[in-house]
Amino acid sequence: MSVRWRSATVIGFAIAMAYLEAAVVVYLQRALDITPEHLFPLRGPDLVGDLAAIEVGREFATLVMLVGIGCLAGRTWLERLAWTAVAFGVWDIFYYAWLWVFVGWPDSPATWDVLFLIPVPWTGPVWAPATVSAALISFGLAAARRLDAGSPVRADLSSLLLGVTGGLLVVLSFTLDAADIMAGRMPGWYPWPVFAAGMVLAAWGAARALGPRDALDLAARN
Repeated sequence: MSVRWRSATVIGFAIAMAYLEAAVVVYLQRALDITPEHLFPLRGPDLVGDLAAIEVGREFATLVMLVGIGCLAGRTWLERLAWTAVAFGVWDIFYYAWLWVFVGWPDSPATWDVLFLIPVPWTGPVWAPATVSAALISFGLAAARRLDAGSPVRADLSSLLLGVTGGLLVVLSFTLDAADIMAGRMPGWYPWPVFAAGMVLAAWGAARALGPRDALDLAARN
């Protein structure tokens, strides 16, 4: 399968998966009489008990499916990682897009959301995960096309350290308020400088792995 067909397959799968998940969220909100506007403050029962366990399991299952399509699309571990990044990014952006189509939420990119629950609640304005997803799609596609063309991706120690450090900072920006959120308080100020520093480091690591000149050449050819 050519890289174009694999791109179409992974992106199509992620868009369809996002539709399905957004639809399930709408059904659950209607069934449980929960509105997105009343997401915060979180209540104690929302974080414990059977429903919380099911929600954590759903999030884990989502990750398994995204990794699964990445593994099917790639031939080496680097290709699989690249396609998983593409699938995750497309799924995340279209999840919010479908929710907006269905119920008009989020109201704006600044709307706060609960992003994840493993191992603590991750919260932040919608623009933040959307920015991460856009970067995952861009670098994932660039890496997948480069590898498909037979060109190496230099995943050396420096690039990996930059990527991991940047990723940890981004996660930290989402979880700094976890204790307050779990205690039923409203989200506070989003630590966007921490997020920005993490994104810069992660992008730097990805650019090093791709090679600035080679990455520009690859983008020009496509």
